[in-house]
Formats: sequence, C-alpha cells, structure tokens
Amino acid sequence: MIPNANGANVSSISVAQRLNDELRAVGVERFTASDYKPGVVRHIVLFRYQDSVTAAQRQEITQRFLSLQKSQRNGARYIASIEEGMQSSGEKADQQLQQAFLVTFRSEGDRNFYVGQPIVTDPNFYDANHQAFKDFVGPLLARQGVLVFDYTVDRTASGA
Repeated sequence: MIPNANGANVSSISVAQRLNDELRAVGVERFTASDYKPGVVRHIVLFRYQDSVTAAQRQEITQRFLSLQKSQRNGARYIASIEEGMQSSGEKADQQLQQAFLVTFRSEGDRNFYVGQPIVTDPNFYDANHQAFKDFVGPLLARQGVLVFDYTVDRTASGA
C-alpha cells in the first residue's frame, strides 16, 4: 500500500489495471456514460515533436486537437474545454516536452469515452475523432514524445 496525499493507503495497482477492472465490473455502456462519476476531470497531454516537424505541421496538430472540442455524442458536445500552450518554464524540468493541451470533462464517463483505446476497445463507445487524431499525430511525435496525466479535481485553492 502507498499513502496518497490525504495519508490514506491506496493500492499499488496501476491506474490502467484499475480502470480495466472497473470497466469489466460496470460494463462499457455505463463506464462511458456522461453521468458516470460526475465531477471535473482534467486530461493533460504533453507533446515532444520529431525534429523534422515543421511549423505548419505543428499548426495543423494544434488546430486538429482544438477542433476535438466540437466532437459530439448523442447530438451534444461532451468536452467542457480544451486549452493549449507552448512550454514556457525556465525550471529546466520540461523533459524537452514542447506543447501542452489541457482537456476538461464533466465526468469520468466523458473522459473514458474520449480516451477510448487502450481501455475501451469497442468503437461504439469511444470518440472516433479522437482516435483519428491519435493516429494522425503519432508519427509526428518523437520517441516517447507524449505524456498523458489525468486527474479528478479533489480540491482547489483560490486567492484570499
């Protein structure tokens, strides 16, 4: 067991394994439903491009990623927002990652529908537009040129 930020012990099982177990337990239709585990879910995507990728290709990648916000399920948009920006930190901890995208969802179900593969493998229950984007961008990324980190917002701090 590993302590989390609140000091509670959590299993060392991988997140992917936990999600696979959860999918098997509730079924794909429930796992990807918009009302499954409501709450603010953030999906951070960081890219490092191959050296040969041009500015025009980066612009197309950005445009295609941002256009995913228009994706719909059951006739309605399901992505709350997408933000984008280039690496601008001087902390020397960027691991040569160059561009960030922050996707916000209203539930884990929406995030699960968006992410799709490798967890959700039935194409009826994931966003084909996102899968097409992953297929498009993959060859343009450097080796190990993507980092994805998802979290559910547990608490926020605001200025006093």
